[in-house]
Amino acid sequence: MGETIHIRPARQEDLGVIAALWRELDWLPSLRGLPLERLQETMAQRLAQCRASGGHVVLVAQDEGGGVLGYAAMHYLPYLMLPGPEAYVSELFVTAVARGRGVGQRLLSRLEELARDQGCARLMLINGRDRESYAREFYKKRGWQERPVIANFVRNLMEF
Repeated sequence: MGETIHIRPARQEDLGVIAALWRELDWLPSLRGLPLERLQETMAQRLAQCRASGGHVVLVAQDEGGGVLGYAAMHYLPYLMLPGPEAYVSELFVTAVARGRGVGQRLLSRLEELARDQGCARLMLINGRDRESYAREFYKKRGWQERPVIANFVRNLMEF
């Protein structure tokens, strides 16, 4: 891992790579027919919302040449029952060409530093059991524990 990877806050000009990454992942059917420019506009609105409301962090991993290799998003959730907020890692994705180069690990480490600085009691994320990162135990190898008795429920309020 001899290359230098910089972790910094996401900027408007990073959204082209992030949009292309989402197109590559092909997870959300609503994104399939969306022109890349429209996807970038939507992401720009969401990034602005994160900045305006506070309590959110969006980071990118950048190589020495300035290329974006991946990104991560984290949100601080206050709890009455915990001694500090919980930091929820909602997104951590690395471009196909950068996988296996320590990019995800660097992003995750920086998120943990920021959560500690905010006095968070814990970090939390959701990882699909069908994901490649789950199969190779990416999070377990970094000290994360899978909760065996917690069911994760969602109720969609919008179609996506």
